[in-house]
Amino acid sequence: MFRMKRVHVYQCEVEDIPGGTAAKLKTLALAGAHLEYVFSERSAAKHGAGLLTVAPKQSKVEMDLMQASGMREVQKPTVMRFEGDDKAGLGGRVTQAWEAAGINLHGLMMAVVNGKFIGYATFDSSDDANTAATILADIGAKE
Repeated sequence: MFRMKRVHVYQCEVEDIPGGTAAKLKTLALAGAHLEYVFSERSAAKHGAGLLTVAPKQSKVEMDLMQASGMREVQKPTVMRFEGDDKAGLGGRVTQAWEAAGINLHGLMMAVVNGKFIGYATFDSSDDANTAATILADIGAKE
C-alpha cells in the first residue's frame, strides 16, 4: 500500500553565496520550525540569487513561522509526498504509468531507507497531481 499527500510549500529568494541557504534555514530553526521538505536551487533567471523551497509540518504554528520569516506559500509547483514499501523496479513502474497518462513531471526525488521508499514529486498542475495519486493508488493495490 502506498500513501500520497499534498505538501504545502513556502518559498523565498536566498543569496547564491556560500551560506545563503544555511542562513535562512538557521533563522527557521531558531524560530522552532520543523520541516519535512527542503529544496534549494540556483536561479536561472536572476544572477546571484537562489530559490529556497520548504514544507513545514502542517500545523498552524509552523505555517505562521513561515510567513513571519518572510517566506510565501506558493501553489505551483504542486508538491506531493508519497511513501510505501519498497519493491524492485517500483520507481520505473510509477514513472512509466505517469508518463502513459501524459503527466510531465516538474521534478522528482525518491529514496529508500530500511525497506521503505519515500518520494517527493512536483507537478505543473493540481490535476496532474491528482491523476498521479490515483495511478499510485492503483499500482499500490496491485503490489
